Amino acid sequence: MTSLTTQQPFLEPFSDEPPLESDLHRIQIEILIQTLNWLWRDRNDYYASGNLTIYYSPEQLKSRDFRGPDFFVVLGTEKRDRASWTTWLEGGKFPNLIIEILSNSTARMDRLEKKDLYQNIFQTENYFWFHPYTLEFVGFELINDLYQPIEPTEEGYLWGREVGLYLGIYQNKLRFFTPTKRLVLTAAEQVIQESLAREQERLQKEQALRQAEQERLQKERERFQKEQALRQIESLKARLRQQGINPDTL
Repeated sequence: MTSLTTQQPFLEPFSDEPPLESDLHRIQIEILIQTLNWLWRDRNDYYASGNLTIYYSPEQLKSRDFRGPDFFVVLGTEKRDRASWTTWLEGGKFPNLIIEILSNSTARMDRLEKKDLYQNIFQTENYFWFHPYTLEFVGFELINDLYQPIEPTEEGYLWGREVGLYLGIYQNKLRFFTPTKRLVLTAAEQVIQESLAREQERLQKEQALRQAEQERLQKERERFQKEQALRQIESLKARLRQQGINPDTL
């Protein structure tokens, strides 16, 4: 018997989202997906995607009641590839976290209509928006069925309660940060960081070896100088004895 997991991609309607408005929008969405997937690479109980249609019609119609958040995370679900997020095929689950990447053409809708939709229909616990050009960054958490603004930390980070991570701006990009406020890296960034760490360790070892060699040479010089001084003393004593003087009585 073929499993539902195998059949499901063929049952899902395909996503019907328009192209992203700029490279910055595409890059921003990719960074969010890549970093979360890398951080949670050992987990299989979530789904993270972006620019993918969410179908949520109570009548199970794909021709109405659909939206395509720029980035979203659903917790407590199966981690697998999907053609769309179709709520009636996903046990009625909606995203736990949504991020919209603002643009001039979508900003008003993201701030008003989508905010109301995610609050009232999706009941998504965390909603954020970010403008990749102006760096406007705002976040909300659902409290008693209403969105309340999230207070930023001293660094300007906003706490994503649902994913247990901070969100903040780093090098003009919206990034995840751990609860201890360390940047969550992509796999490529971690490779680079580990390579740099190995290079730094190699340089430190080389520096330690050079330091040890310098210390050895310094001790050798000191030993030579001491021996030379002793030879000079013995030579002086010998000359004194030749002159009939006992240097030990001096």
